Amino acid sequence: MADIAKVGIVGSGIMGSGLAEVAARAGHAVVVRSRTTEGAEAVRAGLEAGLAKQVERGKLEAVERDEILARVTTTDHLGLLADCDLVIESVVEDLAVKKALFAELEQIVQPDGILATNTSTLPVVELAMETQRPDKVCGIHFFNPAPVMKLVEVVRPITASDGTIASAVAFAERCGKDAVEVQDRAGFVVNALLFPYLNNAVRMLENGTASRDDIDTAMKGGCGFPMGPFALLDLVGLDTSLAILDALYAEFRDPNYAAVPTLRRMVAAGRLGRKTRSGFYDY
Repeated sequence: MADIAKVGIVGSGIMGSGLAEVAARAGHAVVVRSRTTEGAEAVRAGLEAGLAKQVERGKLEAVERDEILARVTTTDHLGLLADCDLVIESVVEDLAVKKALFAELEQIVQPDGILATNTSTLPVVELAMETQRPDKVCGIHFFNPAPVMKLVEVVRPITASDGTIASAVAFAERCGKDAVEVQDRAGFVVNALLFPYLNNAVRMLENGTASRDDIDTAMKGGCGFPMGPFALLDLVGLDTSLAILDALYAEFRDPNYAAVPTLRRMVAAGRLGRKTRSGFYDY
């Protein structure tokens, strides 16, 4: 079981910056790598703004904010991840992109370093086999927004060692998360159960069973969910949702995972949810 002191984050989107905050709060030195200088600067600015709001609301002391920021470095140079004990990638959900990244990280990160993916669906073992250390590759799947959501799925490909999984679980728990260990199967636990539900909600809308608003209201009031399926699809992103369903269907060939036409057409039209200010709802 490795002692994790320094954490590298690859990816400067919402999840990347969220992971940086979570790891730095837990006392880790953090290096966030973006592809561009502008992206790296944006991560830093976003982190500063988010922590400032927490100070204003009385949820964080100013001295704690300063300590967290002091632990975080941003860069556009992958080489600065060389001495990290753990590197978590959170780039686009594209297997080819992630495989190329893992092959590159293999050449850069110290041999004892653990390489992890934040993928929500893709096969971790295929990333492991791009390296010479498949025993040190696993999934560490945080949920969005990472500073708020309590769950982390620690994904064990068949190549991972017990020590690697133990280190990943210990890291997640040190970050204040509830870690669950799952096997390397598409969707893991949460998405394998969640996305058939979301897909069937769109199918129900297509079939005219109820309106968008009434379906959302029914699932909030009847099941106690914090938001309905259409609001959740917009939050996740319709393109991300479609990619997850396609990956699930490719692995299991279960009709429940076959994306309904409305979802595919909305993605084709660029109506991706909150990120484009238009999805099932307008923002």
